[in-house]
Amino acid sequence: MSPRALTALEPAATDPAFIRNFCIIAHIDHGKSTLADRMLSITGVVSDRDMRAQYLDRMDIERERGITIKSQAVRMPWSLDTATGSVQAGTYALNMIDTPGHVDFTYEVSRSLAACEGAILLVDAAQGIEAQTLANLYLALDNDLTIIPVLNKIDLPAADPDKYTKEIVGLLGCDPDDILRVSGKTGVGVPELLDRATQLIPAPVGDPNAAARAMIFDSVYDSYRGVITYVRMIDGALKPREKIMMMSTKSAHEVLEIGVSSPEPTPTKGLGVGEVGYLITGVKDVRLSKVGDTVTSFAKPATVALKGYSEPMPMVFSGLYPIDGSDYPVLREALDKLKLSDAALVYEPETSVALGFGFRCGFLGLLHLEIVTERLEREFGLDLIATAPSVIYEVTTDDKKTVTVTNPSEFPGGKIASVSEPVVKASILTPKDYVGTVMELCQGRRGTMLGMEYVGEDRVELHYTMPLGEIVFDFFDQLKGRTAGYASLDYEPTGDQEADLVKVDILLQGEAVDAFSAIVHRDKAYAYGLLMTERLKKLIPRQQFEVPIQAAIGARIIARESISAMRKDVLAKCYGGDITRKRKLLEKQKEGKKRMKMVGRVEVPQEAFIAALSGDVETKKEKK
Repeated sequence: MSPRALTALEPAATDPAFIRNFCIIAHIDHGKSTLADRMLSITGVVSDRDMRAQYLDRMDIERERGITIKSQAVRMPWSLDTATGSVQAGTYALNMIDTPGHVDFTYEVSRSLAACEGAILLVDAAQGIEAQTLANLYLALDNDLTIIPVLNKIDLPAADPDKYTKEIVGLLGCDPDDILRVSGKTGVGVPELLDRATQLIPAPVGDPNAAARAMIFDSVYDSYRGVITYVRMIDGALKPREKIMMMSTKSAHEVLEIGVSSPEPTPTKGLGVGEVGYLITGVKDVRLSKVGDTVTSFAKPATVALKGYSEPMPMVFSGLYPIDGSDYPVLREALDKLKLSDAALVYEPETSVALGFGFRCGFLGLLHLEIVTERLEREFGLDLIATAPSVIYEVTTDDKKTVTVTNPSEFPGGKIASVSEPVVKASILTPKDYVGTVMELCQGRRGTMLGMEYVGEDRVELHYTMPLGEIVFDFFDQLKGRTAGYASLDYEPTGDQEADLVKVDILLQGEAVDAFSAIVHRDKAYAYGLLMTERLKKLIPRQQFEVPIQAAIGARIIARESISAMRKDVLAKCYGGDITRKRKLLEKQKEGKKRMKMVGRVEVPQEAFIAALSGDVETKKEKK
C-alpha cells in the first residue's frame, strides 16, 4: 500500500468542501468493475487479504457473466499532498458509484448520475467508443456533470490508445493531454485518476440549515434487516432515531441506522450536505423506498421534492409458467421476494389453456427478462417456461373501444379500427464495412433512417426509428451475427405509431393454442405462420389419427401442415383369402380413425412447448 493510501485511512472529513461524488459510466464490458476494484485497493478501504475480483458485484450472476446489474456506492478516503488552484491539500472523501453498462438499466444509471457532480467516462482502449458509452455520456451532459475521459485496458496487446484518443477528442472537443490512460488490471495511472477526480470535480453544494432532502438512488433487500436505502444528501442533515418521510408515498419511518459504505456498511452519527450513505428503517417492502424518491424529515418536511423522479416503465412482457403446475404457489412467493430487490419487475397472474397457471411479467428489456428468469431458477429451484416476449399494443375496435394488449390472447376479436405499437429511437455504432448489412437488417425490421454520422475514421453511428416489437425478439443477435460482433445498440422510447398489425393463431385440429399466438405485421404474418406450422410438425409426436396444424388470421387459414397418422397393419393376420375380407378390415379401421379424430385430443409434450418457444427446432431430430 502506498504512503498516500496509509494517510488516507484517517476518517474522511464531512465538510462539503472535502467531498467528491462521482460515478463511472461506460459500455458493458469496458472494465468499470475492475477499475473500481483497483481504486478500493489503492485507497486502502479493502485490504489485500479481503480483495477479490468484481468486489462491488454482490450477485453470483453478476460475477459469472462479468456484468453489473445494480449500482453500488462506496466511500473512499484519498489525500492530496499539495494544494492546486482552489483545491486545498488534505484528506478527501470520494463517493464513487459503479453503474451498470447495459441499455436495460439506463434508468438506474440516470439516478446514479443525479447523485453525482462528476463522471468518469471509461473507454476500452482496444474497442473504442460504443453505443451505450455515447448514451451514458449524453445523460451525464444533461445533468451538467464534469466529465473526466479515461482510456482503460492500455496493457492489452490489442490496445490502440492514440487512435481512440482522437475519437474522444472529436466527441468531447477536449485536449488530448486531458485524456488519462489507465489499466484497471495492473493499477497503472489509477492514483493520477484519483488526483484528477479530486481536483476537477466540484464540491457538492447544498444548504445545511434547510429542511432535510435526500435522493434515493438505489435500494436493496436484506432478509435480516429489511430494506437498505442508499441516499445522496442534498440539503440539511439526517441523524439516527430521527423520523423520516418518503415524499412520493408519504410513508413515515424511524431511522434505525445511518451510515456510509466503505465498502461494507459502517454506522455514523448522521449524514450531512453532499454525503452519500445508507439508511435502515426496518421496512420490509422495497416499494416504499422507490429509486429516485426524496427522503425528508417528518418533523420539518421539505415542501419541494427533488427533480427526476419517475417510475421505471416495463418495455417487454413475457409469460412465466412453472413446468410442474404444483410449483405455482412457489413461483408466486419467489416473485414476491424478487420484487423486494428489483422494484422494476412488474407481474400479474394469468392462465393459459396450454400452459396452465402462471404470471404475466413486465421487464425493462430482454437482458432483464433473462436475468430474472435465471434468478428464479437458481435461487428458488424452479423449472420455468417463458413465452415469446411481446410489447404493449393499443387496439381500437370499430365501436371506439380501446384495449391495452400485453398478451396475444387479450387481442380483441371482431373488426379492428386501428392498432398502435411502441416505437424506439435506435442508435447503432458499427465499423464502416458493415453499414450496408446493418441498413438491410433495419429496413427488414420496418426501420426508418434518421441519419448517419462518422465517429472517428472507421466507425459509423446510424440512427433509426423502429417498432419495439421488432427489436425485442432476436434483433440484437442478428445485429451481432451480421457484424462479426462489432456493432453495439442503444435505444430509447419515442412514443407510438399506428401499424397494420394482426394476430396469428396456431390451431391444432381446429383448436387455438394460445401459447403459440403472436401479434405481427400483416406482411410478416404468412412467414410466421409457415415457421410455426413447420416447427410444430417436427416437434409434435404422431397420433393415431391425422393432425392438421394451421395458422390463421381470424377465420382465414394462411398456412397448413399435417402430421400423418400412425397406421397399424390390420391386414397382418389376413394372408390369402378373399379381397372383400381385407377391404372390410380397412373400412373398419377407417371408421375408427374418423371417430377418433372427432373426439381425440392432441397432446403436446412439454419439450415441444419449450423447443417451439425457444426456437430449438432440432430437438426431436437430435433425440432420434
